[in-house]
Amino acid sequence: MKQQMRVLIAGAGIGGLTAALALQKRGYQVTVCEQAAELREVGAGLQLSPNALRALYQLGLEAPLRALASEPDGKEIRLWNSGQTWKLFDLGATSVAKYGYPYYMMYRPDLHQVLADAVRAIDPAAIMLGAQCTGYEQDGQGVKLKLADGRVLEGDILVGADGVHSKIRAQLIGPGKPVFSGCRAWRGVIPMDHLPHHLRRRVGTNWVGPGAHVIHYPLHNGELMNFVGIVERDDWQVESWTQQGTHEECHADFAGWHEDVHELIRHIGVPFKWALMARDPLQRWSEGRVTLLGDACHPTLPFLAQGAVMAVEDGYIIARCLDKYASDPALALKKYEAARIERTNAIVLKSTENGKRFHNPALASAEGAAAYVDREWAEPKVIDRYDWLFRYNVDEVEI
Repeated sequence: MKQQMRVLIAGAGIGGLTAALALQKRGYQVTVCEQAAELREVGAGLQLSPNALRALYQLGLEAPLRALASEPDGKEIRLWNSGQTWKLFDLGATSVAKYGYPYYMMYRPDLHQVLADAVRAIDPAAIMLGAQCTGYEQDGQGVKLKLADGRVLEGDILVGADGVHSKIRAQLIGPGKPVFSGCRAWRGVIPMDHLPHHLRRRVGTNWVGPGAHVIHYPLHNGELMNFVGIVERDDWQVESWTQQGTHEECHADFAGWHEDVHELIRHIGVPFKWALMARDPLQRWSEGRVTLLGDACHPTLPFLAQGAVMAVEDGYIIARCLDKYASDPALALKKYEAARIERTNAIVLKSTENGKRFHNPALASAEGAAAYVDREWAEPKVIDRYDWLFRYNVDEVEI
């Protein structure tokens, strides 16, 4: 039956391509509709914790990921003004020993390319470009996906993987209105050899301070440094990853911060800025033969480094559920939703909590900061915060 089932996926981002590959590996015919005329991903970094790598390795991607990723030795906390440093946790061999898989820091276009290449290796025609999805119709027999140019594709299942502004979600659930989180984010990518030697370390660094934080870590096999700076302010509410800012603006947002932070900002090629918008977790995201994954159903603030990871997990679990309940596609999608909703909603909520932790007013003074960091990043609290994320096993989750 699965060889005859056709799965339509709206959106060729990381979640959509992971779902496509996982389904292909199980024998399904898949068509991924992508509105862009060429397949490319916005340049930025992401973190792939062991729970994501388990899924991606199971899909046969270990070798290409290892060739392009950066594997950090660990993560650390640094204080915004003094640079005082605390170890957050070890990674590298420690991650493999504890969780069975490494922890990678990766250039988003690299991961995107690895997934696209793997999908096309199985079916060169699986990804349809210039195919903007505008809506759908469904009945008990199948789904019709409408494209902006008037074409209509027919399939048995539709997966809305079309991101935070999902057209599929808008029809399935309603448009919903995002709420400004009160934070503006900056991002940029820096050639590693442009930085002074002491900033070229194989660690993920999280600078914390009152009302703002900065994260930087190596990408692309250590050739690039990713920079993300997030500051609380209410005068910028444009939710776009492609809006250019200026170095002067970025420096001003981190006035008084350690020279290392400003050294990073100086070397960003183009600093991009966007408003972080929050959305309440959904209570359902499947109906009949249509479901959602990734940012289309559980967009999250980037404070637990699990946004892309959730999309990878979603894609893998969808394939498992369709495989197990192939004779009843609507039931399969309900089982997928039931398997994922509690975990993803918890991540959304805990990500918001973590942002408040990074920006706590207690971090303003050296004395208050030391006591706060010692308390909030004590080993038992760190384990409680991250262990349940990293131990998640996509192969063993009950479906």
